[in-house]
Amino acid sequence: MAPKAGRAEESPADTRLAARARKAGRRQKASKKPRRWGAGLFLNRELGLLEFNRRVLAQAEDRRTPLLERLRFLCIADSNLDEFFEIRVAGLKAEIAAGSDEAGPDGMAPEQVFRQISAEAHALCERMYRLLNEDLFPALAAEGIRFLRRSKWNDAQKAWVQAYFFRELMPLLTPLGLDPAHPFPRLLNKSLNFVVELEGKDAFGRRGGYAIVQAPRVLPRVISLPKKVAGCEYGFVFLSSILHAHVGELFTGMSVRGCYQFQLTRNSDLFLDEEELQGQKSLRMAL
Repeated sequence: MAPKAGRAEESPADTRLAARARKAGRRQKASKKPRRWGAGLFLNRELGLLEFNRRVLAQAEDRRTPLLERLRFLCIADSNLDEFFEIRVAGLKAEIAAGSDEAGPDGMAPEQVFRQISAEAHALCERMYRLLNEDLFPALAAEGIRFLRRSKWNDAQKAWVQAYFFRELMPLLTPLGLDPAHPFPRLLNKSLNFVVELEGKDAFGRRGGYAIVQAPRVLPRVISLPKKVAGCEYGFVFLSSILHAHVGELFTGMSVRGCYQFQLTRNSDLFLDEEELQGQKSLRMAL
């Protein structure tokens, strides 16, 4: 039978090529549609950094690691946590202050992330202090490396510490009073500070209240004692212990009711407005 007029007969090869073309066209159309990923497939960046810090701390908890290396890993974890709050948490708080409630790819809003960071960071700090006080300090003492606590100083150690305070510390200390005429001072980032609660009157007849004492950065946080004074091969006292013991020497005529140390971590995240940056000179000024 002759083929119908106006319609060409297709070969099997042409049929296969046409089918492939139609299939490729369907794939191309499908690829243009945005693919939606579930929030469960993403990890929060800030919480992921905390998890990394837990893994660093796990190296300090591993008893197979050499003792001084364990102490080093603990110091690294502490330094990482400081930087985490300076940069990551600072940026998160800026989002919250701006009123942003937009969830990220992980499905968590900034306020929700902040609450979870607070809970996990507190638990991590408790774990770090427990490791230091209950594990590393006793292990170091067994190796002849002792950190002498203020409550256990003998008479020779107290005399040495007092002489060190008057010779090295007192000339560098400047108390800052807190009252309506003197608002809270701007303290240095990651500096060691003390809030001192006072009672009585100072040399000018003013009644005591509160004062801030900032530890000088030129001195180390850990002070080495002579062997004869320490009573061991390597004996150390903390700078904070020396200040706690003798901070009353800074306030003549007044009594110290309490002394409370704290460290301030400032926002170190750098925010740049591209519209305000004009050329290299403007960028240099912003930095």
